[in-house]
Amino acid sequence: MAQKLMIAGNRALRGTITISGAKNSAVALIPAALLAETPVVLDNLPDISDVKIYTELLEELGVGVQNVDGAMTIDPSRPVWTPLPNGNVKKLRASYYLMGALLGRFGKAVIGLPGGCNFEPRPIDQHVKGFEALGARVTNEHGALHIFAKELVGAKIYLDVASVGATINIMLAASRAKGTTMIENAAKEPEIIDVATILNNMGARIKGAGTDTIRIEGVDSMKGCRHSIIPDRIQAGTYMIAAAATAGDVLVDNVIPKHMEALSAKLQEMGAHIYEMDESIRVVGQQEYSNIDVKALVYPGFATDLQSPMTSLLTKARGLSILSDYVYNNRFKHVPELQRMGAKIRVEGRSAIIEGSTLNGAKVKATDLRAGAALFIAGLMVPTGEVTEIAGYEYVQRGYDNLVENLTALGAEVWTEPE
Repeated sequence: MAQKLMIAGNRALRGTITISGAKNSAVALIPAALLAETPVVLDNLPDISDVKIYTELLEELGVGVQNVDGAMTIDPSRPVWTPLPNGNVKKLRASYYLMGALLGRFGKAVIGLPGGCNFEPRPIDQHVKGFEALGARVTNEHGALHIFAKELVGAKIYLDVASVGATINIMLAASRAKGTTMIENAAKEPEIIDVATILNNMGARIKGAGTDTIRIEGVDSMKGCRHSIIPDRIQAGTYMIAAAATAGDVLVDNVIPKHMEALSAKLQEMGAHIYEMDESIRVVGQQEYSNIDVKALVYPGFATDLQSPMTSLLTKARGLSILSDYVYNNRFKHVPELQRMGAKIRVEGRSAIIEGSTLNGAKVKATDLRAGAALFIAGLMVPTGEVTEIAGYEYVQRGYDNLVENLTALGAEVWTEPE
């Protein structure tokens, strides 16, 4: 049954929140396990709907999966090649990683064009370019990609766009190709390093992950291993923004502070107090903030996935702030919903111009995962006695595990009701 998220406003968040494993790593690490021939164990797995969907996809492929207390054991020793043109792949954007994983393991894949959040079309032309460079033939038949290779052979691949998805997908397939593959203009996000780490522990030979040139020497076989997923920098950033938005005092634990540098710098520029420790960050919010300009860029710049939550916080700043997204052209579907809550925002091209304003409780709808995050932060900011009702809570559950419990533990008044 669909649920809506209910938030009573004006509760300062206080306490400690422990961040779970990274969603954007987990959805790539799970299919990466298909390349091994013995069991893989993933620790620090987030309890989110995307992981549940991926579990069902692996089971469709004859792969044994057990998930106990955040540790998932994947047994890919006897997978059954299965075309997946429809069904669960349509629910999950990151199901496209099955293309590279199945291509590497079986030399072929049939995967329906994926679904997930629908804030902007995200073409997979760079994925296809990489697979074709490795020797695969790719056709689109009735909305599913049919990928086949008699043999995968290493190649030099220049990505026209530094795509995280394409970089990882090519890494997956190239790990089992013959010879050496070079990915130039590769994406540099921490999740790519996480995937390269598990692949290397499984027997792959990958160098340069985290730089713009990645070198992969293909291997004939790979074995299982145990791997702990890095902390979710987007989840951590969302709670940091929520602490600042409510003038709260929150210790965000189990984070890698270096991954948060772009956000920490902007919060400090606004006037929030940020204290970094080895594996945690304390955010002490203020009642008033200075206006700033923010540009969402590829890593190590300000994360596009934090652009939506940051929009809500900037309504609390004095004067005009400008938030621009140079990763996606039109990631502003949260803006009309914030306007329903009284936000003074106008969108011009890639930028949102945000004027300081007081938000009020309203009935709004999440249209994607990070838009949902923007709305629950906005709900925390409305005056005492007002309630925000957020439909589309299923989008939020794609990336924030135990959200109601976590916010409640920090002092928020949050609950769910049937839609």
